Amino acid sequence: MPLKLAFAGFRHGHILSLYELASRSAAIEVVAAAEDDVATRQALAGRVRFTHEACEQMLAEVECEAVAIGDYYARRGSLAIAALKGGRHVISDKPLCTSLADLDQIEALARAGGLKVGCMLTMRDSAWALGLRALVREGALGQIHAIAFGGQHPLMLGSRPSWYFEPGKHGGTLNDIGIHAFDALPWITGLEFTAINAARSWNAFVPQFPHFRDGAQVMLTMGGGCGVIGDVSYFSPDRAGYSLPLYWRLTLWGREGVAETAATATQLSLALAGDAQLRTLPLPPAREGGYLQDFLADLAGEPAELDTTAVLKAASLALQIQRAADEGLREVQF
Repeated sequence: MPLKLAFAGFRHGHILSLYELASRSAAIEVVAAAEDDVATRQALAGRVRFTHEACEQMLAEVECEAVAIGDYYARRGSLAIAALKGGRHVISDKPLCTSLADLDQIEALARAGGLKVGCMLTMRDSAWALGLRALVREGALGQIHAIAFGGQHPLMLGSRPSWYFEPGKHGGTLNDIGIHAFDALPWITGLEFTAINAARSWNAFVPQFPHFRDGAQVMLTMGGGCGVIGDVSYFSPDRAGYSLPLYWRLTLWGREGVAETAATATQLSLALAGDAQLRTLPLPPAREGGYLQDFLADLAGEPAELDTTAVLKAASLALQIQRAADEGLREVQF
């Protein structure tokens, strides 16, 4: 029987890709969709078949086995908790929630109820991350000693959802954008994060919204002393933002060479210790909807790389790093 899946919230466009994947899947039956915000419902009326005007009402009335969550960030934790309390599995857009207290409750409810938690951590499904992972895992770069990543996004003030700039709804840029890297880097390298050396977030481009910290940088340590430096600020020029090679760019330095690729790349750049110049390698096919495949496998008790444990771990990393930035903490050990 197909999985009965209900959708709670559509305040971020990411959730539409999951809605479309689920609607096409023979393994899933989309049984309901709710959105509290009138303007969002009206804007998406041609793409989403809404059954309810309130998420809480939908959760109380609809028989379903799992709930997909795409509301504004700070509301996601409470929706996930409500779904889990009702005995439903959860799959969410990232970030899963914006507080460690919510995450603790989500983890406890999932464990107690034998429930699964999935997340749209799509970097794992990209051709460039898959290609880099294969190269690293085959040992071509040797021991990894340094990593630099950039995930600069365009701010798009005026077209980005207005709730981003409303106090208490966003929850932090490192948790918002950085979670992709915090999830993918251990998966790519096989190394675990050991320390937050420093994290910073600040207001730069939008002084009219002083609470919104659009700048975000981090310095971390991974196993074996590997150093990591990242920038996931909202500083990319609006018009070119997602097309620039600086949008999700990842460089790994190993004992045997260096490799770099990006979300906009069609190949992987590589220079090994004996090379006189840079060479390129083709990228493998992307894994469209891999996060959803892993969620379904997890539900079925089958092996899945992005299972509940991995999702909760990524959320915890992102929230701890965000807290370090918010509170000015340094040299925090995981």
